[in-house]
Amino acid sequence: MENRRLYLGILAVIAIACFLIFWRPTANAQCSMIHNEGTVFGTLYHAKYLCDKDLKAEIEAELQKVDASLSMFNPQSTISRINKGETDKADEMLSEVLQLSFIINSATDGAFDPTVAPLVNAWGFGFKNGQLPDSAQVDSLRAMVGLSSIHLNDGRLMKDNPLSILDFSAIAKGYGVDKAAQVLRNHDIHDFMVEIGGEVVTEGVNEKGEPWRIGINKPDDDSTSTNTELQDIMALSGKAIATSGNYRNYYISNGRKIAHTINPRTGYPAQQDILSSTVMAPTCAEADAFATAFMVLGLEQAKKVLEKQPQLQAYFIYSDEQGAYCTWFTEGFSKLIVK
Repeated sequence: MENRRLYLGILAVIAIACFLIFWRPTANAQCSMIHNEGTVFGTLYHAKYLCDKDLKAEIEAELQKVDASLSMFNPQSTISRINKGETDKADEMLSEVLQLSFIINSATDGAFDPTVAPLVNAWGFGFKNGQLPDSAQVDSLRAMVGLSSIHLNDGRLMKDNPLSILDFSAIAKGYGVDKAAQVLRNHDIHDFMVEIGGEVVTEGVNEKGEPWRIGINKPDDDSTSTNTELQDIMALSGKAIATSGNYRNYYISNGRKIAHTINPRTGYPAQQDILSSTVMAPTCAEADAFATAFMVLGLEQAKKVLEKQPQLQAYFIYSDEQGAYCTWFTEGFSKLIVK
């Protein structure tokens, strides 16, 4: 009898331990899938998460902190004030993004460079629109470009060239997604999806109990974004993903298509074979920045970078020598394709 009681007692302890290990606070009957949306960084954000309360206010408060630090369109943001010479003090978010930018700039041989803003503006994608720059203007502006001329010392951002401008647009949305996702993680939420302008972080499962489905658009020349036919669909959980492409953000000048991705190493719009670059990385900020860099590098150079960055997975839609659309993706990405 004593042995039987001991045996039952052990089973009870095991059952309680298993319950405590596998029980997820968000999975109770009071929780529902909440959907928040709004505007940030000049685009839309969406957040879906399984929780027993609405966290929109906290999510938006965190996104406003990112905006107040990194937005080029907020004249009072830290980066705007630094660019105008009003301060040299970098806040915590700006410092974090700048340090990450140094790493990715080095890993991509300068293809990712937040100091490219003067060239972006000159080509008509920033704040100044007018005639296209000639070679002399491009050469002059290139003197302001180069992340190696930017230094961060004890929280102070120093420029070798006072005319240099920093623009974190190619990493800020991804960073914002990371910060919003961290708000949810801080509330012990295990099932969520956060998206800003196509940059996404997923965790757990959707309202159907399945991995989140994220589509990759087919590249086309529809600048109105009304054509959203999908090339593939990914089943994602616990992943950060970002896409960059020139096929919508462009304009025509004298019959010439001018794409928005500027090669900081040449000063001219990137004319590479990659039409759409989708990257999966440990953080959405990394995915965002590398996706942009790969647009500059082109398919073959991007592959070489990926060989040295095992933490990354990539999916490229590119144009072959005959102009046909083709796809190339890493092995890790191929396992996620469901359509």
